[in-house]
Amino acid sequence: MISKQLLKIKSHLCIAQDTFEVVLHSPLARELKPGQFIHIALKHHMLRRPVSVANVDVGAETFTIVFKIFGEGTRALSNCKAGGDFLDAILPCGSYYPIDRLQLDHALIVGGGIGGVPPLYYLAQSLKKKGVQITSVLGFQTKSHVFYEDKFQLLGDTYVATNDGTYGAKGFVTDIITELSTDIDYYFACGPTAMLKAVTDQLETQEGYISLEERMGCGVGTCYACVVPLKEDPSKSKKICKDGPVFYANEVILP
Repeated sequence: MISKQLLKIKSHLCIAQDTFEVVLHSPLARELKPGQFIHIALKHHMLRRPVSVANVDVGAETFTIVFKIFGEGTRALSNCKAGGDFLDAILPCGSYYPIDRLQLDHALIVGGGIGGVPPLYYLAQSLKKKGVQITSVLGFQTKSHVFYEDKFQLLGDTYVATNDGTYGAKGFVTDIITELSTDIDYYFACGPTAMLKAVTDQLETQEGYISLEERMGCGVGTCYACVVPLKEDPSKSKKICKDGPVFYANEVILP
């Protein structure tokens, strides 16, 4: 059940250029699933901001989010302190990757940047606990923006691409996928829409799930500010904040 809470900040670290990792405490941590997000209220901003869950520690009743400074709201968020500050958030929000009903031995994880990499880390961890082999492909703009590579490496083979070639392979995640010679059962992708479209086109014969990045209004499915048309009937749509952000790869039309 979705709840509005004040979440205590347990830790607050800078992990890459303008990129921060925050650990929050809440009894609802045990309810968070891979792919879900929380909706955070920021001072002097009317609309909340969706931020994906990057990790969960059920025993400690904590979970992790990762965000990047894009404007004054996230800059203010980056200045919050551990030990005394709280975040006003709604959680748990959105759909999640349905891994409990999938039969798979080998999964391909494809993440792009600040919106795509964090939720896939929680997913990859969950799959690893189920005995699934993990291959991860992560894309970033440049070397200074790379984060969590070491964490993914502990879960399986991990490849990194940067747009400018300052770290890993030069190019995009699709360039690396082209070179992979491994068989997979499903792929799971999250990142900018352009990346998701390229990945779904490239893996069109492969079963998979995608998670969409989108600015949202209410975050709970009442305002219809974040809708995406369905492939089977473009006159119909689903709400990204409530029906998503996770969808079957061939379920929705990507612009």
